[in-house]
Amino acid sequence: MLGWVYGKVGMMMQAGIRIRRAEEDDALALSVLAEKTFRDAFADSNTTANMQLHCAANYGRALQLAEIRDSGRETWLVESEGGLVAYVQLRLDATSPMISADRPVEIQRFYVDASHHGAGLAHQLMAHVLARAKAAGSATLWLGVWERNPRALAFYRKWGFDVVGELTFNLGDDPQRDFMMRRDVKSPEEDPAGSRPGTAL
Repeated sequence: MLGWVYGKVGMMMQAGIRIRRAEEDDALALSVLAEKTFRDAFADSNTTANMQLHCAANYGRALQLAEIRDSGRETWLVESEGGLVAYVQLRLDATSPMISADRPVEIQRFYVDASHHGAGLAHQLMAHVLARAKAAGSATLWLGVWERNPRALAFYRKWGFDVVGELTFNLGDDPQRDFMMRRDVKSPEEDPAGSRPGTAL
């Protein structure tokens, strides 16, 4: 049976799971995890050429190091038994024509390694995201989700996100339709979705 401990932000976390802010020394390990989780999620639905174009442009030690250093972005890592198993990247004050709230935060990337799918880790990470958005003074969280990713769409809907528009995401030379989803920011303690069981990413 899994035990539970309280993390620094006050949420319940599985014993042995640690959520922490990324540091510069994490850039290489993060780049490996980021590319792996992206390929695991989308390789079967896209061409090899387009996957390679996207990964070459978005993942690598130098690229992730620049993201970690970016003052307008927060990168959070999830560790289990000394290895990285999930991560999330937030863009602060990420305005959009479809978002009118003060200081919106975009969930730019949110990925859990397949080895930890279904264990509730994604729910723990989302509770952390809400806590960070509240700490940043944000009233709204938003993100883009591929229209052909039903697992992710179901997860975000469980967490109170609604579709408010559409975005174009260019994967290599393939323009794809993303649904833009948003929700109001509440503390994890105020949000019943934070304790709701379900399929994790």
